[in-house]
Amino acid sequence: MRPVLRTLWNDHKAFLAGFVLALAVMLFFGVRSVMFWLYWSDPAHHEEPIAIWMTPGYVAQSWDVPIPVIRDALDMPPETRRMTIRALAEELGLPPEEVMRQIEDAIAMHRATEPARRP
Repeated sequence: MRPVLRTLWNDHKAFLAGFVLALAVMLFFGVRSVMFWLYWSDPAHHEEPIAIWMTPGYVAQSWDVPIPVIRDALDMPPETRRMTIRALAEELGLPPEEVMRQIEDAIAMHRATEPARRP
Protein backbone atom coordinates (compact mmCIF):
# COMPACT_ATOMS: atom_id res chain seq x y z
CA MET A 1 0.00 0.00 0.00
CA ARG A 2 1.40 3.41 -1.03
CA PRO A 3 1.70 6.26 1.50
CA VAL A 4 -1.25 8.65 1.43
CA LEU A 5 0.75 11.80 0.60
CA ARG A 6 2.50 10.13 -2.32
CA THR A 7 -0.84 8.94 -3.66
CA LEU A 8 -2.35 12.40 -3.30
CA TRP A 9 0.65 14.03 -4.96
CA ASN A 10 0.64 11.62 -7.87
CA ASP A 11 -3.10 11.65 -8.44
CA HIS A 12 -4.26 15.08 -7.20
CA LYS A 13 -1.40 17.61 -7.42
CA ALA A 14 -3.64 20.65 -7.88
CA PHE A 15 -5.89 19.64 -4.98
CA LEU A 16 -2.95 19.03 -2.65
CA ALA A 17 -1.20 22.27 -3.65
CA GLY A 18 -4.42 24.22 -3.08
CA PHE A 19 -4.93 22.56 0.29
CA VAL A 20 -1.37 23.34 1.40
CA LEU A 21 -1.75 26.95 0.23
CA ALA A 22 -5.06 27.33 2.08
CA LEU A 23 -3.49 25.81 5.20
CA ALA A 24 -0.55 28.25 5.01
CA VAL A 25 -2.88 31.26 4.61
CA MET A 26 -5.02 30.08 7.53
CA LEU A 27 -1.94 29.60 9.70
CA PHE A 28 -0.60 33.06 8.77
CA PHE A 29 -3.83 34.87 9.64
CA GLY A 30 -4.39 32.74 12.74
CA VAL A 31 -0.96 33.60 14.14
CA ARG A 32 -1.45 37.26 13.16
CA SER A 33 -4.79 37.38 14.98
CA VAL A 34 -3.32 35.85 18.12
CA MET A 35 -0.43 38.34 18.04
CA PHE A 36 -2.84 41.29 17.71
CA TRP A 37 -4.99 39.91 20.51
CA LEU A 38 -2.01 39.48 22.82
CA TYR A 39 -0.72 42.98 22.03
CA TRP A 40 -4.03 44.76 22.59
CA SER A 41 -5.00 42.77 25.69
CA ASP A 42 -1.94 44.12 27.50
CA PRO A 43 -3.18 47.05 29.64
CA ALA A 44 0.08 48.90 28.93
CA HIS A 45 -1.23 49.54 25.41
CA HIS A 46 -4.54 51.02 26.59
CA GLU A 47 -4.76 54.81 26.61
CA GLU A 48 -1.12 55.32 25.68
CA PRO A 49 -0.06 58.96 25.54
CA ILE A 50 -0.49 60.14 21.96
CA ALA A 51 2.83 60.42 20.13
CA ILE A 52 3.82 61.59 16.65
CA TRP A 53 4.80 58.06 15.51
CA MET A 54 1.25 56.74 16.02
CA THR A 55 -1.31 56.42 13.27
CA PRO A 56 -4.92 57.50 13.80
CA GLY A 57 -5.92 53.83 13.75
CA TYR A 58 -3.45 52.99 16.50
CA VAL A 59 -4.72 55.89 18.62
CA ALA A 60 -8.32 54.78 18.05
CA GLN A 61 -7.49 51.22 19.12
CA SER A 62 -5.49 52.33 22.14
CA TRP A 63 -8.12 54.81 23.35
CA ASP A 64 -11.07 52.54 22.44
CA VAL A 65 -12.83 54.98 20.13
CA PRO A 66 -14.11 54.37 16.60
CA ILE A 67 -11.66 55.49 13.91
CA PRO A 68 -14.25 57.85 12.31
CA VAL A 69 -14.10 59.96 15.50
CA ILE A 70 -10.45 60.74 14.82
CA ARG A 71 -10.83 60.93 11.04
CA ASP A 72 -13.65 63.46 11.39
CA ALA A 73 -11.69 65.54 13.90
CA LEU A 74 -8.80 65.86 11.45
CA ASP A 75 -10.92 66.05 8.25
CA MET A 76 -8.90 63.14 6.89
CA PRO A 77 -9.71 61.86 3.42
CA PRO A 78 -10.07 58.07 3.23
CA GLU A 79 -6.86 57.62 1.21
CA THR A 80 -4.71 58.82 4.15
CA ARG A 81 -5.11 55.53 5.94
CA ARG A 82 -1.75 54.67 7.47
CA MET A 83 -0.13 58.05 7.90
CA THR A 84 1.57 58.90 11.17
CA ILE A 85 0.54 61.95 13.13
CA ARG A 86 3.79 63.61 12.05
CA ALA A 87 3.01 63.00 8.36
CA LEU A 88 -0.59 64.17 8.83
CA ALA A 89 0.62 67.35 10.51
CA GLU A 90 2.95 68.05 7.60
CA GLU A 91 0.16 67.42 5.09
CA LEU A 92 -2.27 69.64 7.02
CA GLY A 93 0.36 72.35 7.56
CA LEU A 94 -0.06 72.23 11.33
CA PRO A 95 2.38 71.55 14.14
CA PRO A 96 2.18 67.93 15.38
CA GLU A 97 1.21 69.19 18.85
CA GLU A 98 -1.90 70.84 17.35
CA VAL A 99 -2.91 67.62 15.59
CA MET A 100 -2.43 65.67 18.84
CA ARG A 101 -4.51 68.26 20.70
CA GLN A 102 -7.31 67.92 18.12
CA ILE A 103 -7.24 64.15 18.55
CA GLU A 104 -7.34 64.45 22.34
CA ASP A 105 -10.28 66.87 22.11
CA ALA A 106 -12.15 64.50 19.78
CA ILE A 107 -11.56 61.59 22.17
CA ALA A 108 -12.77 63.65 25.13
CA MET A 109 -15.92 64.73 23.26
CA HIS A 110 -16.64 61.16 22.19
CA ARG A 111 -16.14 59.85 25.71
CA ALA A 112 -18.47 62.51 27.09
CA THR A 113 -21.29 61.36 24.79
CA GLU A 114 -20.66 57.62 24.38
CA PRO A 115 -19.99 54.94 26.99
CA ALA A 116 -16.65 53.14 26.82
CA ARG A 117 -16.67 49.92 24.82
CA ARG A 118 -13.85 48.27 26.75
CA PRO A 119 -14.66 47.02 30.28
